[in-house]
Amino acid sequence: MMRTLQLAEQLISMPSVTPSDGGCQALIADRLRPLGFVCETIESGPDDFRVLNLWAKRSAPANAKTLVFAGHTDVVPTGPSAQWDSAPFVPSHRDGKLFGRGASDMKTSLAAFVVAIEEFLLATPRPNLQIALLLTSDEEGPARDGTVVVCQHLQARGEVLDYCIVGEPTSVEHTGDMIKNGRRGTMSGKLTVKGVQGHIAYPHLAKNPIHNVAPALAELVAMEWDRGNAFFPPTSWQVSNIHGGTGASNVIPGHVVIDFNFRFSTESTPESLQQRVANVLAKHELDYELAWTIGGLPFLTPPGALVDAVRDAIHAETGLQTQLSTTGGTSDGRFIAQVCPQVVEVGPPNATIHKINEYVKLSDIEPLKNIYRRVLENLNPASAP
Repeated sequence: MMRTLQLAEQLISMPSVTPSDGGCQALIADRLRPLGFVCETIESGPDDFRVLNLWAKRSAPANAKTLVFAGHTDVVPTGPSAQWDSAPFVPSHRDGKLFGRGASDMKTSLAAFVVAIEEFLLATPRPNLQIALLLTSDEEGPARDGTVVVCQHLQARGEVLDYCIVGEPTSVEHTGDMIKNGRRGTMSGKLTVKGVQGHIAYPHLAKNPIHNVAPALAELVAMEWDRGNAFFPPTSWQVSNIHGGTGASNVIPGHVVIDFNFRFSTESTPESLQQRVANVLAKHELDYELAWTIGGLPFLTPPGALVDAVRDAIHAETGLQTQLSTTGGTSDGRFIAQVCPQVVEVGPPNATIHKINEYVKLSDIEPLKNIYRRVLENLNPASAP
């Protein structure tokens, strides 16, 4: 049995629905300590939502660059177990695929991290590269006590990070055909527009907030926020929920609550977007309250040392010319990018993540591990051409 596959199966068999770690980080730490890693557990969060984070680092000669492998050990809930063709936390093989919750997102990547490091250090016992792992059990949840907390710790004590590979499933058809060299920012708003409740037969005695906000919503929907750039699509604004009314058909509501979200590029800032929304609301003379939540800032790693190392590793292993992309949702890369100048996400295909019968093709597992190992080789000065 391939060592990467074996470790992936061990991790899948450990139920770790967020924020639980299920013992995954302890298993990984036990593999890393014999290689010279110092492993530190950083706990965070309230007692009823305790999060485990692992920071493991192997020292290198002075002035050596630091490469971090980052990921998460938590998984999303399985959904109805009866709808799975096999138990979600029992790794199973069918049709050349490994099934189980976390198979693609992202326990195979974690296993590939570990085995790639083992193989690299066996061949290069004294590299001129400092290697680290950053793992959390709070990526699929609120993400308040996970990677962001570790990054704050590292920044406070002056740790310097140079490169980071996040093991998120980024590929489409085959491992390595797409990587993420950035992600859009995310910012949500909760808009409460106030009116005057009244009987629907006497509209002159009431003030309907739904009617009043409708023109402003139409303007916001039609607005061009920016045109994006070579790496990012244009910023988008989407309404996710509208709540208004008492449930009665003869009552004009006293307020309406609208939830919306921006996915924004590096062409816009939270401040500029907030101001433009405020301008529209003021133009329509609305009586409102608006609460903002910034879920993450956009980040971008242009072609350079890390992107080139990853591209070369993918081509050498698979023959593919990888596609750079910033599409999709957010990841913990948004936190790491605040303390690390070069962040790239590389992982297996993502077609089944969060789904019933999540799987990864067996044929994708070893190439992923080899890509990670080749990146280590490419970034190690002693092996550079």
